[in-house]
Amino acid sequence: MRNRARILIPLVAAGLLATACTGGGSTPTPPATQAPSQGATASANPDSLPRNETLYTTGTQWGPPANFNPIREWDSASGTKGLVYETMFHYDTTAAKLTPWLAASGTWTDDTTYEVKLRPGVKWADGQPLTAKDVVFTFELGKMETIPYHNLWDWLKTVEATDDQTVKFTFSKANYQEWDFMLYTRSIVPEHVWKGRSEKEVLDGVNENPVGTGAYTFMSKDQDRVVLQRRDDWWGKAALNMEPKPKYIVDIATPSNEVAMGLLLQQKLDLSNNFLPGVANLVQGNFGLTTYYNEPPYMLSANTAWLVPNTTKKPMDDPAFRKALASSVDVKKIVEGVYGNLVKAASPTGLLPQWEQFVDQAVVGKSGFAFDAAKAKKLLADAGYKDGDGDGFVENKDGSKISLSLIVPSGWTDWMESARSIAASAKSAGIQITPDFPDYNALVEKRSKGDFDLLVNNERQLSNSPYTYYEYMFQLPVLKQQNTVNFARYENKKAWALVQQLDQVKTDDVEGMKKIASQLQEIHLADMPVIPLWYNGLWAQSSTSVWKNWPAAAGSAPKTGAVMWRNWLELGGFETLTQLQPSGS
Repeated sequence: MRNRARILIPLVAAGLLATACTGGGSTPTPPATQAPSQGATASANPDSLPRNETLYTTGTQWGPPANFNPIREWDSASGTKGLVYETMFHYDTTAAKLTPWLAASGTWTDDTTYEVKLRPGVKWADGQPLTAKDVVFTFELGKMETIPYHNLWDWLKTVEATDDQTVKFTFSKANYQEWDFMLYTRSIVPEHVWKGRSEKEVLDGVNENPVGTGAYTFMSKDQDRVVLQRRDDWWGKAALNMEPKPKYIVDIATPSNEVAMGLLLQQKLDLSNNFLPGVANLVQGNFGLTTYYNEPPYMLSANTAWLVPNTTKKPMDDPAFRKALASSVDVKKIVEGVYGNLVKAASPTGLLPQWEQFVDQAVVGKSGFAFDAAKAKKLLADAGYKDGDGDGFVENKDGSKISLSLIVPSGWTDWMESARSIAASAKSAGIQITPDFPDYNALVEKRSKGDFDLLVNNERQLSNSPYTYYEYMFQLPVLKQQNTVNFARYENKKAWALVQQLDQVKTDDVEGMKKIASQLQEIHLADMPVIPLWYNGLWAQSSTSVWKNWPAAAGSAPKTGAVMWRNWLELGGFETLTQLQPSGS
C-alpha cells in the first residue's frame, strides 16, 4: 500500500498522468469520460462542479485508479473503503474505543461467542436493505485462501444470521485483540451483487460498479483522479446525526510536489496527504494553510517506517548481519536532513508513541541498537563478514560478493532520499547497498512475491493494539504470496505463538499485554527481522480558502485526522469530513 504519504514525480515514460494539471496551476476539473457508477446520480455536470461544494484532495493515489474493490485494501481507489463501502465499527484513536457504525452494538455473550446487532434501515446504494446475511457472506468470503482475512477462519468456527439484524460469531478461541481490529477494518459487501464471483474475481476483480452502504458513490474516474458524489439518502444522516459536508470529493494523483504545492497555494486543492518539504515555512507564513500542530513535528504520528530485509536471501538470513545492518543506518541524518524534523526517530522497538506504555525499557536498554558504524563493522567481522578484496565492502562468509538492492517507489521523494542516505551510511560500515526506484505497482508485485533484497515499508498503521504490529512482523505460515504481512518472510514459531497469546488477552488487560509485548521485544531485538527507522507523520496540509474547521491540537478544533489514506477513514478521517465548514459561512 501504502500508499500513504508520498508525492509523485512526473511519470512521463509511463504516460500515467496524461490528463494531469499542467504547469502546476490549472484548476483541477473532473473528466466526463465515464458514466456514473451504479448507485450514483448524474445530477451534476462533472465538468463544472461547484467549488464551494467540492473537496479536492491528494496523497493516496499514484496513478490511474487500479480498482474499486474493498477486499484490496492496499491499492483500491481512494474512498472505496470508508466512503463507498463501510465497516461495522469505527475506531476512535483519541478515546481508544470502538464506535458503532453499521452495527448498533457488539457484545461477547460468552467467552467464544460475539453477537452483532445491525442498525435498522441501512440501505445499499441500489436501494436494497443491508441485512445480517450480507455480513455473513462477507466474512465467509474469507474462507477463500487468497483473501487477506483468510486466517480469521483458523479460529472462527461459524458465522450465522439469527435474524435479519443479528449476526452470531462462534469462535474456537477468543482472539480479543484481533477481533476488535476486524470489527472496524472489514468492509461489508452486498451478497446480492457479489454472490457467484470466483476467488480470482473477489481478490483481483476491478469491481467496476461498486455498490456500498457509504455516504458517497463513485461518479467518474480518469487517469489522474476519481470523483465521488454524496448520497443524499445515506442512512447515517438519521442514525448517526452526521453528514459529510462536501457534496463532491475529487481525489487527484498529483504529478509532482511542485504541482501539489502550487495547487494548495493557489487554493485549488484543499487537503494534501503528501509529504511536503518546507511545510514549516508555509504554516508560519500567511498562506492560509494549517497542520495539526503549529510547531514541529506539525503532524500526528501515523505509522512506523521499517527497513525490511528479505530473510530468505543471503546474507539477510543471518541475524548477526541484520543486527549489523541496523547499527549501520544513521536515522538522525534522515530525520534532520530529509525531513527537517517533521518526523521522529523510532524507538528500537518501533512501537508508535501512542503505544509507549507497552515498551519495555529494560529490554531496550539491554538489547536496543543505535547508529554506530564502528560497532556495525565489529558485528560484521565477528560474524565472519570480511572485506577480502579491499574494495571497502564486506563479502559473504563464502567469499561471494554482497551487493544489495534497496527498493522504494519511484516518486516517493522523501523515501528516495532516505534510501540514498541508508546506502551512504551502510557504506561507511562496509555494506554495499544500491537504491532502486521501481514503479509503485511493480514494487507491490516484487514485495508480495519476495523478489527483493531490502525495502522500506510502513504498511501497518496506528490501530487499536500493538498486536497488529507484531502480527505484521511475525505472522506464520509464510505464503508464496505475502500481500499484507511479514514481507521479510521471517519464520519464528515461538514469536508467532507469543503473538497468538497476545491476541487472546482481553483488550482492557494492559498488564497482561505488557508482559507478552516484552517477550516479543526481546525476540525482535535479538533477531531484527525488521529494522525500525522513523515514525511517519500523518501528513495533512489543509487550505482554509474553501473549507475551515480542520483538525488541530489547539482549542476546540476537531481532534480527528484530516486524512484520505486507505484504511484511515475508519480512524477519524470520515468524522473530519462531517465537521468541515464552508469558509464563507
